[in-house]
Amino acid sequence: MKIDFTPSRRSTVGAEWELALVDRRTGELSSVAEQVLDAVRPDGEEEHPKIKQELLLNTIEVISGICDTIAEVKADLNDSLDVVHSVLDPLGVELFSAGSHPFSTWYQQKVTDKERYAKLIDRTQWWGRQMLIYGVHVHVGVDHRDKALPILDALLKYAPHLQALSASSPYWGAEDTGYASNRALMFQQLPTAGLPFQFRKWTELESYVDDMFTTGVIDHFSEIRWDIRPAPHFGTIEMRVCDGLPTLEEVGAISALTQCLVDDFSARLDDGEILPTLPPWHVQENKWRAARYGVDAIVILDAAGNERLVTDDTYDLLNRLEPVARRLGCADELRSVETILTCGPSYLRQRAVAKQYNGSLRAVVASLIAEMRDGKIARP
Repeated sequence: MKIDFTPSRRSTVGAEWELALVDRRTGELSSVAEQVLDAVRPDGEEEHPKIKQELLLNTIEVISGICDTIAEVKADLNDSLDVVHSVLDPLGVELFSAGSHPFSTWYQQKVTDKERYAKLIDRTQWWGRQMLIYGVHVHVGVDHRDKALPILDALLKYAPHLQALSASSPYWGAEDTGYASNRALMFQQLPTAGLPFQFRKWTELESYVDDMFTTGVIDHFSEIRWDIRPAPHFGTIEMRVCDGLPTLEEVGAISALTQCLVDDFSARLDDGEILPTLPPWHVQENKWRAARYGVDAIVILDAAGNERLVTDDTYDLLNRLEPVARRLGCADELRSVETILTCGPSYLRQRAVAKQYNGSLRAVVASLIAEMRDGKIARP
């Protein structure tokens, strides 16, 4: 099967942000997505171009256009948030984003009435019905097909850094799971989800996709739900490893880090460099460590098994990428990664709120709503 990759302008960027709809009074999830989407849909159009439906009726997704800078991405997403809030406010419904809802239960949620969602649930059954999770996806443009897979493989070395920084799903069904990102391990239960295979050549990817079609595993390339994947139609690498992010500041920070990494790898490929990679077993272990321990994870750095605290490695990474960020115009947003490290990712902030309010998870939801409204990470 031939898969055409449509090259993009190098390092253009866009983001997709999954948002939960919650009752302002109770903090429970609210299945009003259809009402919201109907209200925001322009006259004569099937849907809003940047406010989309998702698997569950308690969820919407806002997406940016194709942008040159992270500032443009944030402004684009913020415009959509304003539109959505104007519809939700009279309904007594709020938005928040985290990898999971702290206490709402999966079996009470309604699935969007659409054929592709019905097919997913029919095939995946209990696991599919439990996908009460939210994420952020970042697309970065790649200017040549033959760069896509080397960049993907190189990004796997930094997937635990991104996962630790974004981890925001410590709670599941009103219990503290002990994980920073329970979402990471939930999502990989779906067929074709989880870590990508590390293909050396584009033809190997084409053979894999052909096998998936032939054996009926997928009907469309988009059903390959890897943590990082090429998006051939858009000409991008899509970073999908991150939990839902509570604030626009964090979306900007994670998007900037992703854009800088992809651009740096792209430039190094142009210079003839062979990008560093990790063995698949190290990649898998790093994912588990980041999901379990978040910013306290000790990650494996290389095939020799050298290890380091993920926060220490992240600070060095930010210093190395600073010139790239200046060139891309996202130096301020990249510095927000340091704010995440200083204030703690969302999983730590949520636990701190629960502790402050005697274990109240409603207080945790209220804090997530407040952060979404403010757009900035809650400072201690």
